[in-house]
Amino acid sequence: MTEIITSPSINLLRNQLDFTRVPFSDRGSRLLVFLNADKDKLLVRLAERLVSLDADVEAYLRRPPFIHDLMLIDDRGDPLKFETTNYPHMIYFETVLGEFGLTFDDDQTLAFGLPPGVTVGIKFHVAPQFWTTSEKGGEFKSIRELSYDTNGEIVENRIKPHRGGYTVVILVRSGDDSTITINIGDKNTHKKEVSPFSSIADSAEERWKSWFEKLPPVADTYVRTYTYAWWVMANNLVRPKGSIAYEAMMPSKVNYVGLWLWDSAMHSLAFRHVDPELARNQIRAILEYQLPDGMLPDAIYDDGVISEIDHPIFAEVTKPPILAWAGLKLHETEPDLKFLNDIYVPLVRWNAWWFSMNDDDVDGLVQYNHPYSSGLDDSPLWDYGMPVESPDLNTYLCIQMGSLAMMAEFLGMHSEAQMWRRRSQAIVHRMIEDFWDEASGVFLAKHHDESIPVITPFNLYPLWTGQLPDAIRNRLIGHLTNPEEFWGEIILPSVARNDPHYDPSAMWRGPVWTNINYFFIEALRQVGEDVLANELTRKTLDLIMQHPGIYEYYHSENGSPPEKAAEAFGWTAAVFIDLAISASNMQEFSRP
Repeated sequence: MTEIITSPSINLLRNQLDFTRVPFSDRGSRLLVFLNADKDKLLVRLAERLVSLDADVEAYLRRPPFIHDLMLIDDRGDPLKFETTNYPHMIYFETVLGEFGLTFDDDQTLAFGLPPGVTVGIKFHVAPQFWTTSEKGGEFKSIRELSYDTNGEIVENRIKPHRGGYTVVILVRSGDDSTITINIGDKNTHKKEVSPFSSIADSAEERWKSWFEKLPPVADTYVRTYTYAWWVMANNLVRPKGSIAYEAMMPSKVNYVGLWLWDSAMHSLAFRHVDPELARNQIRAILEYQLPDGMLPDAIYDDGVISEIDHPIFAEVTKPPILAWAGLKLHETEPDLKFLNDIYVPLVRWNAWWFSMNDDDVDGLVQYNHPYSSGLDDSPLWDYGMPVESPDLNTYLCIQMGSLAMMAEFLGMHSEAQMWRRRSQAIVHRMIEDFWDEASGVFLAKHHDESIPVITPFNLYPLWTGQLPDAIRNRLIGHLTNPEEFWGEIILPSVARNDPHYDPSAMWRGPVWTNINYFFIEALRQVGEDVLANELTRKTLDLIMQHPGIYEYYHSENGSPPEKAAEAFGWTAAVFIDLAISASNMQEFSRP
């Protein structure tokens, strides 16, 4: 059954994907297949929040698998031991009775190929209902419908109630090209005939082959991680459904089910290199659910949006305003005036929301009212209470208004473009007046007009504006390049190394986040520090390439992924892709 793989990219990822840790999935699918830790069974999870089952929007993180104990079995129904060989499109299972295969027939259907001329099958346990009790009673709810089918000769087909669900056994006397399918989805979605497995396998390989064939070339140094990063970008895509109006990318189908606002902006930067329309759809999907007052929600998922969170405090929650910046980058790659025209007014409304609803003291500087709106959930910048007026947020708004100015120019609104530039300059002046601390040489965030005694890269963010006086700019660069604070072999920590709050493994309290590195690379180029920008680019790429996987964040002392860092993470993959392409295109920065 094992096919000859003709795609160099697919071959490059042979056995590179650890499906005990990251899901075997497919572009568009919400089905996640894992090998268990002992690598003798499979389980299937759903990349869905399903708040109709449990109103807690984070309940999916604790929900048990939809299918577990999925085994390959012999004619007596006994489990078959196996060794796996995996590719992006396929997992092969070598057993004493021959080779099984597993691939996706479509985004709701798993297909198992069977070794020919033997009686074999699969056995699994499924729990299609959710139940709960209350003070006054209880209720049962349907999770998802499941159907299974085969084109082989059925020897045994049994469903037995067991452990709050059902154990399914299907044994088949297999022919030359037999298949067993499992479809998981909504009502009446599985109607087609079961195809020969070779046909399903060829289609799956062709999908991935065509995806990898779109990739721009990069220097040989980057190719393996670059190819893996593109697998992450496709594997994390989901089809439109419910509140997700466009094909769009989850940061992680395991840890972050839904579309997050600033993640989507970062994802678009990579997609613009292979499919500009897919890139634009990452932004459209977020703007689709703009609230009446102009606010954009923190996250969007099949069943709704998240625009308020009640922990650690109750407040509206969004994410940093970088959509205009990303949208402009898409336009620079492949100009599309209609797209700019479509997103311009929603982005203007979002900009207005920040200033109208998040400036309590009406001083022209905008505040965070909830820690999560910053994207820096557990940063020590929020330890002293909310709200916080912070230089990072006001820098984002400066960049946003500069991007709106350029959009307005492209759209022929020249006087409006001048207005945005004046506003962008004005917020820089206000940051200097209110945040700049001459003694420490950084911009300090404030809570109730009191400076917050924490030093992070976000205290250096106004460098990105490109509008600072030379003396201030040079002091910020001095902090950035100080190894006792931010520079060194592993950069940039999310809290200065010499700050008392520094913890190199605790999310935003010390680890390296590559999206922040990306912003500083752009900031350094903005102020003419190309040598430093190149060094930061190289060290960011090297950090990601240290590991076979791609992670949410990295330990800032040894470069390892901390235990809680999500794997196969979206914006790290996107950052690697964009930096690898730009580095490879720079003659003086290329490697042999």
